[in-house]
Amino acid sequence: MSIAVNNLTKIYGAQKAVNGISFSVNKGEIVGFLGPNGAGKSTTMKIITGYLAADGGTIQVCGITVEENNNETKKKIGYLPEANPLYYDMYVKEYLEFIAGIHHIADKKQAITRAIEKVGLQIEAAKKIGQLSKGYKQRVGLAAALIHNPDVLILDEPTSGLDPNQIVEIREVIKELGKEKTVLFSSHIMQEVEAICDRVIIINKGTIVADDTLSNLQNGKTGNHVVMVQFKEAVPVEAIKNLQDVSSAEQPENKSWKLKTGNPESVRKQLLELSLKNNWNIVSLQSESNSLEEVFRTLTTNVPAGAKADN
Repeated sequence: MSIAVNNLTKIYGAQKAVNGISFSVNKGEIVGFLGPNGAGKSTTMKIITGYLAADGGTIQVCGITVEENNNETKKKIGYLPEANPLYYDMYVKEYLEFIAGIHHIADKKQAITRAIEKVGLQIEAAKKIGQLSKGYKQRVGLAAALIHNPDVLILDEPTSGLDPNQIVEIREVIKELGKEKTVLFSSHIMQEVEAICDRVIIINKGTIVADDTLSNLQNGKTGNHVVMVQFKEAVPVEAIKNLQDVSSAEQPENKSWKLKTGNPESVRKQLLELSLKNNWNIVSLQSESNSLEEVFRTLTTNVPAGAKADN
């Protein structure tokens, strides 16, 4: 197990920024760590990397306890913080050589070349960091996180400031790295998480409210399935709104309905019975997976602190 977090707590004054959370990440997993601003994501990542002390709980990285051997765990981790710390007056290769020296890398030249190629910095490698666009500065930070070939990557908003093409390129880098490393990363771009991750952890108000595979979350384990129905003719609004097990009913078009439910089978059965009874014609009837954005909004706006979604 590459990362093991057990009952982690961090308190700032009267606020519990991280409230007794536990989770683990295995080698080869790419896990999205999501939550609203102020939910505790960055704080948790800083504690895992040893840059911030916990007030309670334990963390192990590659079997080493962070609190007992901070320097050893840092050797195992590549960390890209949300606020990417760079020296703008240094050249790209000069900066990476400096970082390689901190890690006591024997063959600095080879390590620098490998990191530059991994993140696509070749054409900008001879420039000063301050001359780079925000996207390329982000690549420099990612190269610095990779330069010592760590077992674990902690990436806090790794595609922040990148254009759509660059996001796709860095996404592919992360997917490739995930074949041999453990990757825990946060992002506010839900499409990015859907494209990269098989598993998602969602934190809200310092508490984990979901830890499951992406498919399970999208297919209704939040209790919020979607049933789409289209009739050939207009049907009375009350007939639809009186269906059992429907939490909300929206009408995208005159003869179409989008129904949210915790029991899609029951709703589909009721719709079929209703159409037979009233001689209505159903053009289409299907269940849809929730988008990750819908799942995220449901769990971070309707779930009280301390409650966790069923796994």
